[in-house]
Amino acid sequence: MTVEATTERVLRLLALLPRRPSWTAAELAAELRVTDRSVRRDVERLRALGYPVHATSGVGGGYRLGAGTRLPPLLLDDEEAIATAVSLRLAAGGTIAGAGEAALRAFSKLDQVLPARLRAEVRAVHDATDTLAGPAVEIDAELLVTLARACRDAVRVRFRYAGRDGEPGERTAEPVRMVTTGRRWYLMAWDVDRAGWRTFRLDRMREVVTTTWRFRAREHPDPVGYVQRSVAEAPYRYLARVRVHAPPERVREVVPPQVGRVEDDRDGWCVLVVGGDDLTWLAAQVARLGFEARVLEPAELRAAAARLARRLDTLAG
Repeated sequence: MTVEATTERVLRLLALLPRRPSWTAAELAAELRVTDRSVRRDVERLRALGYPVHATSGVGGGYRLGAGTRLPPLLLDDEEAIATAVSLRLAAGGTIAGAGEAALRAFSKLDQVLPARLRAEVRAVHDATDTLAGPAVEIDAELLVTLARACRDAVRVRFRYAGRDGEPGERTAEPVRMVTTGRRWYLMAWDVDRAGWRTFRLDRMREVVTTTWRFRAREHPDPVGYVQRSVAEAPYRYLARVRVHAPPERVREVVPPQVGRVEDDRDGWCVLVVGGDDLTWLAAQVARLGFEARVLEPAELRAAAARLARRLDTLAG
């Protein structure tokens, strides 16, 4: 067998290994159409090149590609290459500080080696796509890594936090999960000093450090639901509950999770829970949805809706 044929087979083996948690020699031999002995030789060739291919014996054993000391080159098929390239282009406008530049560097490397036909596909997707998003707050990547490790290792964190009044204060928390709305990042954590669950905006956190204090995981609410309620309801003067004549999924399509919460109801209705500091603004937002709606609470929202209706009637006249 020629050197070129052997090299091609080794590259195919390298592309196969990450597709499953583990491969038997027989499975790899069948995919590559070679003998088990050839598979073992090719595995040794990969190891000689620095790829950590681990082998386990016995029932259920086989070969798997492990993590090494450096990132090896990736072998992507056509669909994976297109998906990665498009994702990197979108990540260039993300909310993580420095990630946009890193994404552009990674994309330029991938674009350089993409076949012409795939490069054309990626550019076609990019040219036909615009991103509609409001101004986002960038978060330092190191902060994300620090909090992610603290969540994983169940260790307390200390930081300075600027609340709604703008005054920073020292906080100690037991982090559980980070949640992003696409524009902002939030941390759900147990506030040690206040003895309760809290939502912290990452862009308001300063001087974040992990401690050596490990904590035992507590029973906690669903992080996504808790953050959604905190963001969409807690900060506002008024909290409205409105029964909407539309399926919940239809309302969720037009009401972002950071704006309001949609609860299932019956007979084609659902309940929208939304907060605001101005009742007239709330009435206008519900009206603009275009669905039949009935105010459940507060009663003041009905009066605000009536005043708004009179203004609109005058405007229309």
